[in-house]
Order: sequence, then C-alpha cells, then structure tokens
Amino acid sequence: MRAAADKLIKFYIKRKNGVLMQVKGDSSLNKLIILFVFDKMEVPLSENTILDMCCSSNNWLAYMDCQPILRQLLDCGWIYNISSSGEPLYTITPDGRICLANFFIKIPASTREEISLFIKNNRAKYRRKQECVADYFMNKDGTYTVYLKIIEPVQPVLELKLVVPNRQIAKDVYKKWGEKTADVYRNVYENLVD
Repeated sequence: MRAAADKLIKFYIKRKNGVLMQVKGDSSLNKLIILFVFDKMEVPLSENTILDMCCSSNNWLAYMDCQPILRQLLDCGWIYNISSSGEPLYTITPDGRICLANFFIKIPASTREEISLFIKNNRAKYRRKQECVADYFMNKDGTYTVYLKIIEPVQPVLELKLVVPNRQIAKDVYKKWGEKTADVYRNVYENLVD
C-alpha cells in the first residue's frame, strides 16, 4: 500500500486564468482529485457521474484522462465496483481513504474548496440522477415502451415497464420520472404493501 501511495507524491499543476489545468502526465494529482470526489460524495458513483462531475460540469480533469485513471484506481484497490448488475457503481475503499488521508494536502486548497462546495450544492441532484433511470424505445406496432427504475447500489428497488401510444408521451414520462420518482414509489408501496 505504501509503495503504491508513494507514486502519488510526484505531481505538478499549472494555473491559467485562475482555472486548474491538467498538466500532461499529472495522473497523481488527478487520482487524488477523484478519490477526494468519492470521499466527499459519500455514495457509490457511476463512471458517467464521475465524468460529468470532474470533466463536463467542472474543469478538474481532462476527459480523456478520467477513464484510464478510474481503471488505475480500480487496479490499485483504491476504489471498487459494488454493483452486481447493470451500470457499474464505484466507491472508495479503506486503502483509498488511507491514501487520500496521507496525500490530500497535495490537492491545492482552492481545488479542494471548489470540489467541496460543488458537491455540497449538487450531491442530491447526482444521487437522484443515478438512482432514477429511465429509457424508452419504439415497439413493432408503433407504440413505445418506457422503462423506469429506482436503483440502489446492489439491486433495483423498483422497475416499471409502461407501454404508451406515442413517442411524445414516452418522452414526457421519461422527463418526469426524475422528479416524480418518490411520489410513484410511495404510492406503489402504500397501495401494495401492508
């Protein structure tokens, strides 16, 4: 563990117009940033969520580097895949937390503050986005099937399959699922479970 953690010591950063920019080969800092995100989120995260948080919504990491870094963290045993089916969900391991505790100071304070603030303001949105999954497709007869799921880290809690007459209704159901999930689940549970 210590030998792997020692690899994180060497890194360089560069600032351009006050924005953290990745320096080529700066994978140690990027690994620490991803571990810091996992630690602050306190929930398992999908690869898409990590990419969105670290690359699309913020400029903490370069998109092309994020996926290989996730694989490296997985190989080192600092994160692990907790899902048994569907999209993989990753979480930080105890070794990952030890590594982060030893080297988090290497992440610039301004970047740590930016990540902490972003996560504080967006944690619920990302959790809901990961837990509430929807998709739709056209059937042979011209109707549409809409799949709606509430996913917990280990298994789906609720799965619904609706057949609707047209694409517009399918799109409307798809869009509403994220905001209506709690109400639908509560109604199903109250009406079916004693």
